[in-house]
Amino acid sequence: MSAADFEELARTAPEGVKLEFTKGKLEVKPVPDGDHDDIAMWLVEQCLRLRPDLWLYRERRLRVEDGGKGRSIPDGTLAPRKHFRGRQDEWPDPTDVLMTVEITPRDPDTDRRDRGEKRDGYAEARIPVYLRVDRRACTFTVYSEPQDGKYRNRRTHAYGDTVKLPHPVAITLETEELKDYLP
Repeated sequence: MSAADFEELARTAPEGVKLEFTKGKLEVKPVPDGDHDDIAMWLVEQCLRLRPDLWLYRERRLRVEDGGKGRSIPDGTLAPRKHFRGRQDEWPDPTDVLMTVEITPRDPDTDRRDRGEKRDGYAEARIPVYLRVDRRACTFTVYSEPQDGKYRNRRTHAYGDTVKLPHPVAITLETEELKDYLP
């Protein structure tokens, strides 16, 4: 399937169905549960408080992977305020996107994509920071310094730790509150 064919399919998908195109495969993004939404909103609140010059957009479609072949809907996309204002492209290029966020779901297939295929697609698109919130392991993994389609740095922190997101994000998250979401 081509990216253009995928976009047409995504445009005609039934309401509430979110489709992604990862490494040449059609994928369905699951509907988030309440804990997933709470963690996402906690991150939105932290970003607004600590970096009011940036917005963490929820479920913003992006063109990713090498050459923009992939189409992804990260749980969060950190970019300058009003970055997407006036854009008509449904799947914009991630230029000036500082960070993508994925909050792992309960389903193992999507969890696998967040850990590998989507992470690599963000690195290929040269998004400086990828933050994965792993709900099963109760950890934050921060990937940074994309080079040759891979992130060169990876740091993992437990819920409750202080998590320093590197430049250009430059946010320090105090994650004690997320211990409320331990399984």
